[in-house]
Amino acid sequence: MDEPVERALGRAWVEDAPWRLLTRLTELPDRFGGHAGERRAAEYVAEAFGAAGLAEVSIEPFEMTRWTRGSTTLTVETGDAAGGNDDPGRERSFEAVALPYSPACEVSGRLVGVGHGTPREIDDRDVEGAVVVASTGTPQTESRRIHRMEKVGHAERAGAAAFVFANHRPGQLPPTGSLHFGERTAIPGVGVSHETGAWLGEYADRGRRARLTVEATTEPAESQNVLGRVGPDTDEAVLMVAHYDAHDLGEGALDNGCGVATLLGAVRALADLELGCGVRVAATGCEEIGLLGSEALAASLDLEGLRAVVNVDGAGRFRDLQALAHASEDIASLVESVADRVGHPVAVGRRPHAHSDHWPFLRRGVPSLQLHSERPGDAGHWERGWTHTGADTREKADRRTIREHAMLVALIVRELTRTDVSVSIDDVRAGLARAGAEEGMRAAGIWPDEWG
Repeated sequence: MDEPVERALGRAWVEDAPWRLLTRLTELPDRFGGHAGERRAAEYVAEAFGAAGLAEVSIEPFEMTRWTRGSTTLTVETGDAAGGNDDPGRERSFEAVALPYSPACEVSGRLVGVGHGTPREIDDRDVEGAVVVASTGTPQTESRRIHRMEKVGHAERAGAAAFVFANHRPGQLPPTGSLHFGERTAIPGVGVSHETGAWLGEYADRGRRARLTVEATTEPAESQNVLGRVGPDTDEAVLMVAHYDAHDLGEGALDNGCGVATLLGAVRALADLELGCGVRVAATGCEEIGLLGSEALAASLDLEGLRAVVNVDGAGRFRDLQALAHASEDIASLVESVADRVGHPVAVGRRPHAHSDHWPFLRRGVPSLQLHSERPGDAGHWERGWTHTGADTREKADRRTIREHAMLVALIVRELTRTDVSVSIDDVRAGLARAGAEEGMRAAGIWPDEWG
């Protein structure tokens, strides 16, 4: 390793600016897309970009539809006089939180449990007019994680009146997560804790009915991306992105405060390195409610000039770094080469997916890499854990992990500025089809009929 690289990595090892940014972001009441906290977070990120020496730092607004959470009630009829129960007519209320872009509603219907909410489980049950209950988890028999948008889409097509997601992790933690990419008409959806889910499953087995009320509003609003540049000002560039927005239930430390902190650490290191081309840097808004910031960014850039996109979503959370190459063998080989050279293990996957900020670029043919992380022992389990719940808080993050991942990200991006990589749209399509993702993406309304 040459001396400039050693110096840059040595400084990165003691760098504390990423942790300070993470702290400022998690101190905000929330960073929910289109709301005041997200705008304030963008200002914090822009200040950090400027202090890191990035050129041309700016905050670029884009129009979006803001969803505002109101109150949610979920009531179950636990007794039925006609059925001869000891306590006829009794009702029981449970805590529930509406999922972003759930419409306001007053819905009642029989409870129907559909296990993990896979297409087969939904098809095996009569869910017409029902309040469907499914776990947020994915069976280990599946080859990939079944996303909530797919579950809702399948249930909606089967005639369900509403969808209830029960956290597969215990701890009295109702989960949240957007029902789809941006605003569209959909059945209402709410999240409940693992413990509530157990009760709802039992009441579903008894044939009980549920009543769901959601108060929520949508209105035209504005979000923003934070942009900057590091390295030479060249026609070609590598784009680094990380979303700074978060759901409004927790502090958003792991998702994705750690990612944007890792991004900051990486670009501070890149500023001290000789690069083969320029690096554009973007902290995106509204990822959690439909990749809205990255969609706006992709629409504004000359994609022909992008060598690759590096999406730092999930890096910095946990010890084991993952690199998702999204059907690009060139990128997979590059990451493996960097990891071997520095003697740091990185789990490299090739299978593409659509549920993060690389997607607006990947589906247009730009080679894409997502840098993620997982806890030791969780490999292949598709565990969400604390994210998207009130437990996503800063004390679960770790300075050392953020620093180490920032160093690795910087080395990978440096190599991407010097190496030609490519991806085939046909390979992306085929990878999604092999994983069984096409049916679910179509159900969620996110399968692109036109590619590139």
